[in-house]
Amino acid sequence: MRLGGRMAAAMEIIADIEARHRPVADALKDWGLSHRFAGSGDRAAIGNVVYDVLRRKRSLAWRMEAETPDALVFAAMLTGQDMSPNDLRQALDGDRFAPPLPDDAAFERCAARDLAEAPDAVRADLPEWLAAHFKEAFGEDWVAEAAALAERPPLDMRANALKATRDKVVKALAPFSTVETALAPEGLRIAPTTGAARHPNVQVEAAFQKGWFEIQDEGSQLAARLAGARAGMQVLDFCAGAGGKTLALAAAMENSGQIHAYDADRQRLAPIHDRLARAGARNVQVHAPRDDLGELRERMNLVLVDAPCTGTGTWRRRPDAKWRLSEAALEKRLGEQDAALDAASAFVRPVGRLVYITCSLLPQENRERIAAFLERHPDFAVLDAQALWRESLPDAAPAYHAVAAGEGRALMLTPLRSGTDGFFFAALERR
Repeated sequence: MRLGGRMAAAMEIIADIEARHRPVADALKDWGLSHRFAGSGDRAAIGNVVYDVLRRKRSLAWRMEAETPDALVFAAMLTGQDMSPNDLRQALDGDRFAPPLPDDAAFERCAARDLAEAPDAVRADLPEWLAAHFKEAFGEDWVAEAAALAERPPLDMRANALKATRDKVVKALAPFSTVETALAPEGLRIAPTTGAARHPNVQVEAAFQKGWFEIQDEGSQLAARLAGARAGMQVLDFCAGAGGKTLALAAAMENSGQIHAYDADRQRLAPIHDRLARAGARNVQVHAPRDDLGELRERMNLVLVDAPCTGTGTWRRRPDAKWRLSEAALEKRLGEQDAALDAASAFVRPVGRLVYITCSLLPQENRERIAAFLERHPDFAVLDAQALWRESLPDAAPAYHAVAAGEGRALMLTPLRSGTDGFFFAALERR
């Protein structure tokens, strides 16, 4: 496919997402199934345009003074693909599958408008109702922090210490220009893509099949490390999901002690079995949603709550979620987070640790949930997460936001500050 056909396809997919209010991954998959003539390179290029539009929907619309799919795609090509109006006209000339060109005034306006003159929420590429929440979270830096969530993300991986060193994995993935991450000791990174390029499918590599590494954002790796799992501990991963942090905990514990992996959603938990086998994690017992965990009460050294959340910290990878999020959905998550914390706290032994993690950047889901929990559970106290960082990551720069939580400190990681997805981390100790 030529550029014009790819742009027309992107417009069709964006229109489908808006009309049917469906996830971008579903829309892209359905388009590919109904257009089998499109090669993998075409699908990757089309997906890049669609994701670029969804990441920067408000600022692109402001540049074009229009929110239609065609206007957004043309703006994305001009601003994200470093093409001038003339470049784009020439590239589309003679392409019978190309969409109709905007008028010259729209082209020139898009190329000339200075985003620095746009309203704050437009520069932040946020829905209007979320602007106040980001301002509360980040103060005067809120626009820059939100705008960083509109950039393309890297592909991050974690070397599995149970089977390989980081150097060994770097050598195995050398053809992809893989480098060590700046903060996580086992982290690996392939830089964000540019233009129509796509990240390699590293899961087909022999090193992945052998269990040498897992795909995991550096922020998630840091949160798991800060939790403080050690060999011989009794650990409960209360919202284990597909097991990303469970695997990191198993490696940190060197397959010693016991990890209990539980999730209330059987479907989310399903992939964990294959992942554990591939990684060689032998100290993990998986508990189905209906299992009775009563015998674990007040016995755990560490209970990890990777709570269900709005996912605002993952918008680089799931930008469609930004525009689907509602105040009602946020309120629902707050109740789920309180319930998860209350339930998980029952399993913490005296002087044991309860760790609360979200991939959200909203204060309501983070420090406010900790404050509410402390009111209900005065037998817990918040630890100093900055001290945990220094202890767990002595060679890493303090690339985080420190957040007051109770009498202690929590941490927040962001694309702008730490180069990771957005994560909140708080550790509490049972008195």
